[in-house]
Amino acid sequence: MSGERKLKTNYKANRSLQFEVLSNDQCEEIFFSALEVLEKTGVEIHSEEALSLLEENGCWVEGERVKVPSYLIKKALNVAPSRVVLSDRKGSRKLFLEGNNSYFGPGLTNPNFIDLETGERREVTKQDIANTARVCDKLENIDFVMSLAGLDELADVREVHTMLQNTTKPIVSWGEDAAGCKDTVDMCSAVAGSLEELQQNPFIAYYAGDPVSPFNHPQDSLEKLLFLTDKGIPVIYPSGMLLGGTAPVTIAGAIVQGLADNLVALLLSQLKKEGAPFILGIGMALMDMKTNITSYGAPEHSLGYAAGVDLGHYLNLPTFGTAGVTDSKVVDQQAAIEAAISCYSSALSGANLIHDIGFLESGMTGSLEHLIMGNEIIGMVRRIISGVQVNKETLAVDVLDEVGPGGHFLGSEHTSNNFRKEIWFPSVMDRQNFSNWKKQGEKTMKERLNEKAKKILAEHNPEPLTPEMKNKIDKILARAEERIE
Repeated sequence: MSGERKLKTNYKANRSLQFEVLSNDQCEEIFFSALEVLEKTGVEIHSEEALSLLEENGCWVEGERVKVPSYLIKKALNVAPSRVVLSDRKGSRKLFLEGNNSYFGPGLTNPNFIDLETGERREVTKQDIANTARVCDKLENIDFVMSLAGLDELADVREVHTMLQNTTKPIVSWGEDAAGCKDTVDMCSAVAGSLEELQQNPFIAYYAGDPVSPFNHPQDSLEKLLFLTDKGIPVIYPSGMLLGGTAPVTIAGAIVQGLADNLVALLLSQLKKEGAPFILGIGMALMDMKTNITSYGAPEHSLGYAAGVDLGHYLNLPTFGTAGVTDSKVVDQQAAIEAAISCYSSALSGANLIHDIGFLESGMTGSLEHLIMGNEIIGMVRRIISGVQVNKETLAVDVLDEVGPGGHFLGSEHTSNNFRKEIWFPSVMDRQNFSNWKKQGEKTMKERLNEKAKKILAEHNPEPLTPEMKNKIDKILARAEERIE
């Protein structure tokens, strides 16, 4: 027998680590249950255009109550894209929302922010949005940018105006109303060169709004959904539910509810414009029965999102996830534990567009330090889920023979060729021995995070917009400000 290893015809390689909360049979049962809810119970639709679209295409409409035949949902699923690709500001395709590809970014609409200088919790400012975008632009494991903050009634337009100037990475935004969506789509079109160029290589996706659980779809959310769909902009229409509050306390029941609301939005998007990009978002949080807070750090939050991602894979739709979140008010041990678990579970589930890195206080406070800690956690998680490569080079049989018993591999060419590919290196975690740690100031993780945030803001300058682009988006912002005066 020769020394060559023979090819195994049924050899299976685990390219990455993944887990599934729901089996295909369970996904099918939940899907059929959602179809039953849509046919039997229906939903409330508060938009004349949406009502007309649904009635004209075969739904049963009584006032604002709409019941949806199952065949319409199946038709919509057949024409909805199974993948969405987001580009960066320069038109390079970066995020491939398909399969188990996972990409991470911050969240939005936090009314408070942790001040880097004082460490105090305060109201957000426009500068916080610029700083968030600049820090995200630098961090290697942050793939897209959200504002991590919420301003005034024109927040959506001002945030996109600011983010466009402080990052080249893809942006995920939200819309206060359809008029605000138009302003921001116009800004992005001006930067892309035209609406058509933006549609071909979109660098923005929209959190278009969400239903009022259970089964109530407000006019403003539907108007945003239909406007963005018509413009060919990728849309997320997530169901935000509270277990035991605005949804059944059982995760399976909540997923049925959330899926039903998502399927109505999906149907409307495909009736408005067949093939419109849609990202499934079945989100839920726990209403803590002791404190009545919305708990983002609860294990059920991560478990529910992962189960929702399984539904997305089952239906062959891109998925929205959440990670890096905590109920802690400060960047501490609790924040690290809850952020790490949520990042790991989201990546293992194969969620595509994963937001909320940098969230403290159940989504009430943003923190650049927590964002940077999330970046570090994501790096570790990505190394773990990348798995173990097994091939001739990594098996190192010849190297083992060359070194032999009692030898070492420090000077081996194999080590120098492979250690950077095989080993993950931290950027803020400390691996020094005790004496060296003391010599360098005995800095805590919190102190190192703060230093890194300040260093990025002092040294990193994202690629600017051209003067022509800047002038165009300034005029659109001025137009929007006149609209609300």
